[in-house]
Amino acid sequence: MPHPVLSARAHKPLISFIGKRIWPSSLAPAHPHPAAPPECRKTFSQQTPNTAGTTEQPSFRDFWDAPARLWRPKHHELQEFEIEAIQSGGASLL
Repeated sequence: MPHPVLSARAHKPLISFIGKRIWPSSLAPAHPHPAAPPECRKTFSQQTPNTAGTTEQPSFRDFWDAPARLWRPKHHELQEFEIEAIQSGGASLL
């Protein structure tokens, strides 16, 4: 026999969504944002989007096979005194 709370009623969410729940079959034509600067609006129609897809990019199985600029950190390794300063909130520097 199910628990009385389970058989009482189904949960009804408090939020209700208004409107259609389907996506349009075709995309709307591209247009500039209404708040875009005038110079962007003028050149927007001259720009053509690349609909041909992306060019073939090399994929890498391991991160070290990728060029170093993609995986080498741009920051230096933290030294012990820097770690202590961060963990103490800067109080250890005084």
